[in-house]
Amino acid sequence: MSSTKITGSGTYLPEIILANQSFLDHHFYDAEGVTIPSSNSEIIEKFQAITGIEERRYASKDLSSADLATQAAETAIEDAKIDRETLDYIIVAHNVGNIKAASCQVDILPSVAARVKTNLGIKNPRCVAYDLIFGCPGWIEGMIQAHAFIKAGMAKKCLVIGSETLSRVVDASDRDSMIFADGAGATIVEARNEQGGILSHLSTTFTAEGEADYIYYGTANQKTSDQTKYIKMQGRKVYEFALSNVPQAMKDCLELSGVTIDKVKKIFIHQANQKMDEAIVKRFYRLFKTSAPEDVLPMNIEKYGNSSVATVPTLYDLVVKTNFKGHTLASGDVIIFASVGAGMNINAITYQV
Repeated sequence: MSSTKITGSGTYLPEIILANQSFLDHHFYDAEGVTIPSSNSEIIEKFQAITGIEERRYASKDLSSADLATQAAETAIEDAKIDRETLDYIIVAHNVGNIKAASCQVDILPSVAARVKTNLGIKNPRCVAYDLIFGCPGWIEGMIQAHAFIKAGMAKKCLVIGSETLSRVVDASDRDSMIFADGAGATIVEARNEQGGILSHLSTTFTAEGEADYIYYGTANQKTSDQTKYIKMQGRKVYEFALSNVPQAMKDCLELSGVTIDKVKKIFIHQANQKMDEAIVKRFYRLFKTSAPEDVLPMNIEKYGNSSVATVPTLYDLVVKTNFKGHTLASGDVIIFASVGAGMNINAITYQV
């Protein structure tokens, strides 16, 4: 039985750790440029209570998104024990490209994927490298595309990476900036003559009611700069959108697989906001008229923050390799990957280990 399976995974989490206390000396403003009256300690306390984030990782100034992606890719290639020259595709998901520290220039020329292929020293010209811009669900969408290539007979081995250096585009005067982080996660997916792998997938894009403007590039809240280089979001609208639409997308995806809800062992959901993720999973199970198991939802947002496209593959890698917080996976286990982000895009995969 032909299947698309993950045969290797890798993670690169930067060494610079910023705890929430690092933001105590910031000056926070609202979107209109008005100083937020609450004290920074109150802002940070509320932020942590909602998001669950205690600290996040930032890349050092000398490292680019391509560098982080390369590190994760090297680990995944070693884990899969493959010859890198046999890779058919390198798909790199990101949002802000290879932007340098203290720069307002987004750099995606050449593509981050082309830079990664160069860094990996791959000589085979038939190893095709390209970037994928799909918001936070980018790595999952890359997995779906790799699966399509494999099912179509166009590929046997693909490297899918989610890499982000969001610290380069955070607005220090915006309290929402505390949510974002840097990191990279990579997977090798291969065609295998065995059961399991990707059982079903679903992708959606919502734009009819202004959703495309929920997460965007904008100017600083403190009106001293006109540089349009900062990641911005309408937090309340993102939260409400996710709760209204992600559970149904996950349900539709699971039903496409033919697997029943009681067989789902773990849900690897984009680490965007702890309360939001917990609410999404509760609503997902409610659609099946049942309750979520206590151990179904691994979370690492408290230590690593929201690294966008990197959150799902890094969390998966931690669980697979480190017995992360007691979460484990065994052969035959059914899991769900799911994400939501800029676009607004939602996607999900039902996967059997």
